[in-house]
Parts: sequence; structure tokens; C-alpha cells
Amino acid sequence: MPQPHVQEAEAHLEALRDALAAHGITLPSLGLEAPSLAGSYTAPLIALGNCNLDTARALAAALREGAAG
Repeated sequence: MPQPHVQEAEAHLEALRDALAAHGITLPSLGLEAPSLAGSYTAPLIALGNCNLDTARALAAALREGAAG
């Protein structure tokens, strides 16, 4: 039986991917965490994945910029 929250999780994943892209940030392994898709009692988890130092620096800068308003 498919998990009921998969479409919602995919929509949030795409929104996050778009928001990151607006800041020039790409997380290559951004996706739904496969083990979380096996459960039927919770919403799937979004795996942010690994990134290199430049991407981590850009992500931190974007978050600081957003927090500063």
C-alpha cells in the first residue's frame, strides 16, 4: 500500500530544491529517504544529503541572509 504522505513530501522536496536553486545552491543527493518510505505510520523524511565545502558555505550564507531579513 502506498504511503499517503508521499505526494506531500515530494511537493515539499521540490519547493526546497527550488528555494535552494534561487540561491544558486544544488544538493545533488537531495531526495526522499528510502527507508522512511517503507513505514506506513509517518510521513517520509527528506534527506538533505552530502555536499562539498563550497555548497555548505553557500547554504550557511543563504540561511544567515534569510534570518537577517
